Amino acid sequence: MVRSVGEKQPELARAALEGLATYERAERRDLRSRRDVLAEAGAARLYDFGGNGPPAVLVPSLINPPHVLDLDDEVSLAKAVTGMGRRSLLLDWGSARERLDLDIGGHIERLLLPLIEGLGGRVALVGYCLGGTMAVAAANLTEVERVATIAAPWRFAGYPKGSRASLLDLWQAARHTADRLNVLPMEVLQAAFWSLDPQRTVSKFARFAQLDADGAEARRFVMLEDWANEGEPLPLPAARELIEDFFTADLPGKGAWEIGGRAITDVLGVPLLHFTSAQDRITPDASAAHGDREEIAAGHVGMVVGSARRQLQGALAAFLDPACR
Repeated sequence: MVRSVGEKQPELARAALEGLATYERAERRDLRSRRDVLAEAGAARLYDFGGNGPPAVLVPSLINPPHVLDLDDEVSLAKAVTGMGRRSLLLDWGSARERLDLDIGGHIERLLLPLIEGLGGRVALVGYCLGGTMAVAAANLTEVERVATIAAPWRFAGYPKGSRASLLDLWQAARHTADRLNVLPMEVLQAAFWSLDPQRTVSKFARFAQLDADGAEARRFVMLEDWANEGEPLPLPAARELIEDFFTADLPGKGAWEIGGRAITDVLGVPLLHFTSAQDRITPDASAAHGDREEIAAGHVGMVVGSARRQLQGALAAFLDPACR
């Protein structure tokens, strides 16, 4: 990507390479507080952030680690939810090696639902990215109080046709390796994300080269890039369902997705709020599910970790208020 962008913008390419070198050399420090495990189901576990009131379960994507929702003590949606009249619980899907036989529906049935049902009634779900898709699906299968999603796709036909076709091509090229490994490596999905906006990917490293290496902004850049490039591989059944049934066939958007023989819909009998953004290249706002929307002026990750998180947290607090029905 740097070479391609650099053909017309050599100065940008040089700055990006400098930023990449700085990123590689950066000190890594885990600034998150340790959390207690409240409950487990198979590989998955719920981390307890505390707070008073009925529980709110934060459901992350299967694709990246959950700690984007708990980056550090200052930038943490999980911590913020404790001040919203809720007990904040963050889901970690756990090791892919322990869930190799699960498609996306299987993750919901065998991991998410037992954890929700073990908490009793009045559970709110807050799902990020694919975790939001899964939260809406879970609300079809068990009783929940309300559901909020953040940058979550449902109508996959809302993605540009070229992006959907490119992802299918990437899947077909990687399928032989994925079949042998029984997982889709994280690097394949990351390449797909990069291809959505190569200019932005190169530019962000060029900008990073200009930051104070010891400053908070540079530190969070390193943490976010590490988050985006690490994480468990996607179990093969989940990868197949995501790419073939969701992105290619758009089963959720067509109302044709089933889990355990039950039809899954985005029309729920509980309050439903979607946080979307016209700036989101990973999850276009045209892909959001049915329900009320709150527009956030930020990108896919900036919604939860950038300055726009304050807007999101304010609107989420009003939505999660236990006094509101």
